[in-house]
Amino acid sequence: MSPTPLTQSPPMAPAATSTAAAVTRRIADLPGPPGLPLLGNTLQLDRDRLHQQAEAWAQQYGETYRMSIGRRRFLVLSNPEVVAAVLRDRPDGFKRTERLSQTAREFGFNGLFSANGEAWRRQRPMVLAGLDPTHIKTFFPTLVKVTQRFAQRWQRAAQRGEAIDLQADLMRYTVDVTAGLAFGADINTIESDDEVIQQHLDKVLPALFKRVMAPVRYWDWFKLPADRQLDRHLAALADAVQGFIAAAQARLNADPALRANPRNLIEAMLAARDRDGSAVTDEDVSGNVLTMLLAGEDTTANTLAWMIWLLHGHPDAAVHAAAEARAVVGQAGQVTVPEQLQRLDYVEACAHETMRLKPVAPLNIQQAVRDTVVAGIEVPANSLVMCLMRPAAVSQTHFVDADRFMPERWLANGPAGQAASSAKRVSMPFGAGPRICPGRYLALAEMKMVISMLLASFRIESVDTVDGSPVRERLALTMSPIGLRMRLRTASALSV
Repeated sequence: MSPTPLTQSPPMAPAATSTAAAVTRRIADLPGPPGLPLLGNTLQLDRDRLHQQAEAWAQQYGETYRMSIGRRRFLVLSNPEVVAAVLRDRPDGFKRTERLSQTAREFGFNGLFSANGEAWRRQRPMVLAGLDPTHIKTFFPTLVKVTQRFAQRWQRAAQRGEAIDLQADLMRYTVDVTAGLAFGADINTIESDDEVIQQHLDKVLPALFKRVMAPVRYWDWFKLPADRQLDRHLAALADAVQGFIAAAQARLNADPALRANPRNLIEAMLAARDRDGSAVTDEDVSGNVLTMLLAGEDTTANTLAWMIWLLHGHPDAAVHAAAEARAVVGQAGQVTVPEQLQRLDYVEACAHETMRLKPVAPLNIQQAVRDTVVAGIEVPANSLVMCLMRPAAVSQTHFVDADRFMPERWLANGPAGQAASSAKRVSMPFGAGPRICPGRYLALAEMKMVISMLLASFRIESVDTVDGSPVRERLALTMSPIGLRMRLRTASALSV
């Protein structure tokens, strides 16, 4: 059978072929960093900086190159049109890697993020319905309440002159929002000083990434102390997930009408599971509960942390965003109705610019389902393809002053005539194609809620690391800033 081509001709990469006969190279023919027998490039890699090393190799070897981790060989791509073509050729042409899906199942969160094939098709409609703009609008009063709690937490820190652990606080906010929207649960970690669910959640994605990228599955034969500790975190999360499910099941039992009109994702999944002939399983339900907690917490919180750091480092942009925020929210100090979100154009532009410069998912690794052709390169079935999401987004080829934080490039008329629509074809923080992130509407709403509240109600005194060193990027499936602390003054103190 002839390989299926991806037919596009990117300006900076070898043209993808329209017929199998036009294939010019194999993955083995590509340039790439030299490695060792059996080990490949394993010893050259620092897992925490894998994205930066892959980006550096792209500068050295070009937009298509090869690398390997142990016996696993990767085709690495960074041209945006080629990357988009791969992402859009899902689920039929490419899928989540078998290693990721297997590890996610072992962790108990084989939800929409890691599912493939029919499991993905079965789950996606319910998850999409729970995260669409209409559902988020219905949830909005709760989002306002959670944001008000968060503002009060930061007001207390500002009054005491305390440094705020930026990521830890933002993760409290995002997990409270996710639990409210998806599970109908008010867990209120924002106002809790006790052990919170985040202390278990924040161990999972780094462990998942470690196992996905490991040269061998050593844990199949023996477990290190870190692996046994991970098992305890996963057990605690499993208990929490079962608690969410039990509470939702009790609501459905008490009010059978909810089965026809569920109010949130977990109720919809339980109702679907209980229908005659349903293919939805208990594992689908529990897997998506944990997936929502992990994905809803980590990605948005990290983007917000990067966004606050960038705004503090660019006072002109911060002043512009603060003026817009105050004009929109007024004396309330935060967004109170959904319509106000639509008026925060510059704040949203700041979010897009943050995701361009600091994408929290800088690597997107896919596995070929069938033989195919990508940019003139033969890609056999089961080949691994690593898409680099940042190089094009910070390239002068695609963006004016590409290394600068310029939110205005995302407004209706960007600099040098560049339209925001064309910028979105290069910067793809939510992915592309059928598997584009279903939580993107909620993520943008949360970002605008937090940033407008912060800029309307506070003055940012400092955002830096504990020791004052330059902030560093760390990859643990998602990319986060290491150790940011923030100090605030309240608006009422600004005139003192």
